[in-house]
Amino acid sequence: MKARPSMHLGVILMLALRNLRRNLRRTILTATAFIIGGALLTFAQAFGDGTHEQWIDSGVRTGSGHVAVEVPGFRVSRKIEDRLPGGTLRLVRTAVDSSAAADRVTDVFYRLTINGLATSASGARPAQVLGVDPTIEASLSPLDEQVVEGRYLKKDDRLAAYVGAGLVDALDLRLGSRLVVMAQDAHKEVAGQLVRVVGIFRSGIPGLDDSVIHVPIATAGEWLGTGSDVTNIGVMVDDSRAVPGLLRHLRRELGEPIGKGEAAVMGWREAMPSLHAAVLVDEWGAYLMLGILFVIVGFSIINTVLMSVLHRHREFGVLQALGLTPRQTGSVVLVEGLLQTVVCAILGVGVGLGLVAALSGGIDISEIAGGMEDMQVTGVAIDPVIVPMVTPVRVLYILGFMMLVGVVSSVYPAMRAATIDVTESMKFER
Repeated sequence: MKARPSMHLGVILMLALRNLRRNLRRTILTATAFIIGGALLTFAQAFGDGTHEQWIDSGVRTGSGHVAVEVPGFRVSRKIEDRLPGGTLRLVRTAVDSSAAADRVTDVFYRLTINGLATSASGARPAQVLGVDPTIEASLSPLDEQVVEGRYLKKDDRLAAYVGAGLVDALDLRLGSRLVVMAQDAHKEVAGQLVRVVGIFRSGIPGLDDSVIHVPIATAGEWLGTGSDVTNIGVMVDDSRAVPGLLRHLRRELGEPIGKGEAAVMGWREAMPSLHAAVLVDEWGAYLMLGILFVIVGFSIINTVLMSVLHRHREFGVLQALGLTPRQTGSVVLVEGLLQTVVCAILGVGVGLGLVAALSGGIDISEIAGGMEDMQVTGVAIDPVIVPMVTPVRVLYILGFMMLVGVVSSVYPAMRAATIDVTESMKFER
């Protein structure tokens, strides 16, 4: 009478558990390496994801937003004639409110961006003048918190300017000084506007400090004859993972102006390709380092299990003499590895998640990075406090990767165990 397959599985499982228990020191050493590797992998991924989310959030606040709406030619031309009609903002807000991601949207902002010239009695410098809504910008952009003198723009300001410290020094300005900003207006004529410095900021990024001027958007619209038109509309969400769904919805809802070439809807990856490239490079660099770590862990598992196989020839010979087939003998070794892998993967991820929870308040890396002036990526100032971020999908990926490493590391020793010759193995004393 043949034994049922379930009986064979039960025997194999019992033998695997017995061997793990009998060789406790070997089991603990292998498990420790795997658990530490899993914990490091989980924490490193959470820290990396939190870092990238921080980069993205900081970048889109001073740049395009998570989702940007612009005239297709504006990003290349930077001309005032490539602007969005005032009604586009209303369409965007309506589309956002009707989207499935409406509860994820934190801000909808708009700007009138102009490349022009800033002049004073001391000279002239190229400048990027941003007409902004002071109330929205104060809650959105980090520049209002980087004031070194004076204040940020207020809602009732008219002829006020918030100027980068580098530009202030170049034009020999001070708080209360007047300067003239000049640019081509909606009628393709050069127009100038007198404004007064009400605040000076220093971000630590030369590209901003040496050229950026914020003025109220109403002042900019009157000066350039654009009325309520804007050049940029940005949508901010609480998590960059909500961008793809919102992007599809906005493209569908704004199909008419998009079809006429009057608007283009872009995610932050398209709008800020240098930031996207920086995130990708850092992400793949982290994958490479963690891959090397787990190759080392995998080889340590292969070495440990293979050494145990080489020292258990007599045991395997006895098992085969008692009726186990070579395939079943190899299965015992494979199940040992699988059991260790499953338990250690869960424990390793659990330890990693515990470490993430303990540091959920954030990790300040400003001292490591050498001060705030070094805390920038692709010309974007970033917050030095990194909050690790964990997602269920990432946890599943980590568990799957660890299982794969454990299985692959157990296959070769199992194959060696399956090829042991019963006659030869009985010659071994151990």
